[in-house]
Amino acid sequence: MPATRSFLGRGLAAAAALPLLAVVLTACGYGSQAAKAPVAHAAKGPKVGGLDTVRIGYFPNLTHATALVGDREGILQRELGGTKVSAASFNAGPSEIEALNAGSIDIAFIGPSPAVNAHVKSEGKSLRIIGGSASGGVRLVVNPQKIKSLADVRGKRIATPQLGNTQDVAFLNWAAEQGWKVDPQSGKGDVSVVRMQPKVTPGAYRSGAVDGAWMPEPAASRLVAAGAKVLLDEADLWPDGKFVITNIVVSQKFLKEHPAVVEAVLRGTVRTNEWINANPGKARASANAKLEELTGKPLPPEVIEPAWKSLRFTDDPLAATLGTQADHAVRAGLLEQPDLAGIYDLKPLNKVLGAEGAPELSDAGLGVK
Repeated sequence: MPATRSFLGRGLAAAAALPLLAVVLTACGYGSQAAKAPVAHAAKGPKVGGLDTVRIGYFPNLTHATALVGDREGILQRELGGTKVSAASFNAGPSEIEALNAGSIDIAFIGPSPAVNAHVKSEGKSLRIIGGSASGGVRLVVNPQKIKSLADVRGKRIATPQLGNTQDVAFLNWAAEQGWKVDPQSGKGDVSVVRMQPKVTPGAYRSGAVDGAWMPEPAASRLVAAGAKVLLDEADLWPDGKFVITNIVVSQKFLKEHPAVVEAVLRGTVRTNEWINANPGKARASANAKLEELTGKPLPPEVIEPAWKSLRFTDDPLAATLGTQADHAVRAGLLEQPDLAGIYDLKPLNKVLGAEGAPELSDAGLGVK
């Protein structure tokens, strides 16, 4: 199998070396006040498959709202009965993948780039994508005094979260489509790509260190609150405005040993997404309350309201868009052509959906045989 040319580059190596954190107190710049006491949901009834605990990882980020809401509202726990949900919060994809590979967590909500990277580096032996969670929620926001049109982005300094991460790849691909040349490693060229953590981007924007950013929510809306304007919504670049931003993955070992638990978790995520879409106001408040538990501070209305509107919560993993994103990374020079065969196993999800009378979802030919 072709080797990766550092899909996440130096950022992967640095992040993977970090200690695994059970709970990250500050992520994406939400705050560092004393955390709100978590809402507890007791495990009741028979244990699924006799398992005591299932360990689920996710980010304190709106793009992981399925996990935030499903955990806080107890929807995931109800589907698991006497099997306790043990949640762990991470602030970077590489550290979450490290935890999955080490067996510290069993199931994770994660972006497409870390999932692809883990699949490639393990030669297809690490994980399976078993379901979708969110689409959209990524925007190019800029200083309106310096950038008034898409053409004005040339020659400016644009922030992305991390070398080779999903948004970095998307921006490099978009810049190439404009005919601009950018060195993918250094970020130097017709436009300067500045890699920085989303939590420090508002300060860099205010100081003039960057002129804009291609960022996921809520980072994009934080910049808008700081005076930036939305120049481009990435959803406008995709068919039907849909592209994967968060998927659900499971370690292959756990999937093989505990298929009933995986199905129970997926029933919980399907019902959580249904509740989110039927109750957007309540769901937004629930996600924000969970963020306050995890980070010590909720998002203000001027940030969470526009951020929430830009996201779509879906069971569909949007598999075709994952393949396209990998192609973008290849064209950007950040990845050698990957073999994505077998990265998906949607049989458990489609079993759950079938029981609900819903149609099957596609793995775009990238599923296990």
